[in-house]
Amino acid sequence: MPDPIQPDPVDEGLRALVTEPSYAAQVLNATARLLELGAPESLTVLACERALDVAADGILRTLPEVVHRDSLARAAAVLPLITEGITRGEYALQLRDAARRI
Repeated sequence: MPDPIQPDPVDEGLRALVTEPSYAAQVLNATARLLELGAPESLTVLACERALDVAADGILRTLPEVVHRDSLARAAAVLPLITEGITRGEYALQLRDAARRI
C-alpha cells in the first residue's frame, strides 16, 4: 500500500517529465540568459556559438553522451536564423520562443 504522506516516486518522476522543460529547451533558455547580458549589442555568429557552448556545458555536462547529443541536436534544429543587425536581446527573445515550442 502506498504511503499516503510521501508521494510515489514514479508519480513524481512523471510529473517532472511533464512539467519541466526538456534539456534542449533548458539549453536555449540558458543561452538566452547569457545573450541578455549584452542585450543592446549586435549579435555575431561567434557570440551565439559561445553562449550556446557555455549553456550546453552547464546544463548537459553530467548527462550521458547520448542525451547530450540528442539535446544539442534538438536545440540546434529550432535555432532561429541570425539576421544582420539583430541584437543579443532580440535574439534572446527568439530563443525563448523556440524553447517554448520544443
